[in-house]
Amino acid sequence: MAHIERRRLRQRDASGRTRTVVHYKVRYRDASGKHHSETKTRLVDAERRKAEIEVALATATWRDPRRGELSLAEWARSWLPTRLDLRPTTWARLETTMQKQVLPHFGSVPLNRITNAMVRQWVSTLLSSGLSAATTRKAVFALRQCLAAAIADERIKINAASAVPLPAERQKPPRYLSQGEVERLVDQMPRQYRALVLVGAYAGLRWGEAAGLRRRDIDMLRSRIRVTSTAVQLRGRVTFDNEPKTTRSKRSVPVARSVMRRLEQHLTESVDQTADALVFTAPAGGPLFRSWGRAVLRPAVLRAGLDDITFHGLRHSFVAIMVAAGCNVREVSEWAGHNSVAFTLTRYGGLFEDSADAAVDRLDALLDGKVAGAILDSLPPPNHAG
Repeated sequence: MAHIERRRLRQRDASGRTRTVVHYKVRYRDASGKHHSETKTRLVDAERRKAEIEVALATATWRDPRRGELSLAEWARSWLPTRLDLRPTTWARLETTMQKQVLPHFGSVPLNRITNAMVRQWVSTLLSSGLSAATTRKAVFALRQCLAAAIADERIKINAASAVPLPAERQKPPRYLSQGEVERLVDQMPRQYRALVLVGAYAGLRWGEAAGLRRRDIDMLRSRIRVTSTAVQLRGRVTFDNEPKTTRSKRSVPVARSVMRRLEQHLTESVDQTADALVFTAPAGGPLFRSWGRAVLRPAVLRAGLDDITFHGLRHSFVAIMVAAGCNVREVSEWAGHNSVAFTLTRYGGLFEDSADAAVDRLDALLDGKVAGAILDSLPPPNHAG
């Protein structure tokens, strides 16, 4: 069990005088027999700590307090490789956030010394340095995850990055292209990449899905594009046949037959006949890199007089075109590969027809008596018994 030692020490004070001070050292052994000690300046604190330690040892809940003295940088080095639940690109973004925003500020700080006030001040510093609200939020989320793992490993008891006020992230409204604008852009693209704009604007494929598309994924007979995998660019290398972003990202997208005929022409002119052949490649062959957007798409966008449109903007255009074609929200959500119908409504709700006018007509019919009388007549007579 624990015991307290009273120790007298001689120390110099600020004036240079030597005086005697008393400290109280709580000594104990853990379950493995290893010696530990903690020093308190007051007897009452030492006795309280002795009681806490004895209860913790008796109930097998004692944990070495020095486990929390590990610096955040040391803990992050052991924690990041264990995030096997993340997709490679998500893991890379988390690592980058830790290296650029979190570790420069907290890397040398012991886990048990990070406080909520320190995190709040850090958020203010990030924002005042010009960092966007979105990037600041990601930095706090990364720190929060790191500290949550330290809690699970019983190194600390509370998460200092929780309950931290965060700036609201302002989301820009999606930029849509009309069908006419899509065709203007197609006309300005190099011939071998016109079909790439088509699968973005008329099939809604994400960049990785388009870059990883293979000949076997295009069903010309049924006029469908099957999305079963995605290309991932990481540290200057592109890999193929990776799992898509979410389970719902695996899908079969209907494509207008007129568009499919143009895709068929691209397959005939530019794609190898083997089923595994990539539909889109770099000018000299090989995989497409994201730099394609800056090197090829952006100049074509400017030539077409369409400022501020990216490849992902073509995907927004796909949603707008599908809605204009009369597709309902469930269909749009499924074919776009959104995680849920709720996301589709939140992001693109303004595109869908507002049924409020029809509701007003129904309410008028009810309240002016046309429907109300019929409803009242159908009700059973009141029971006056009792």
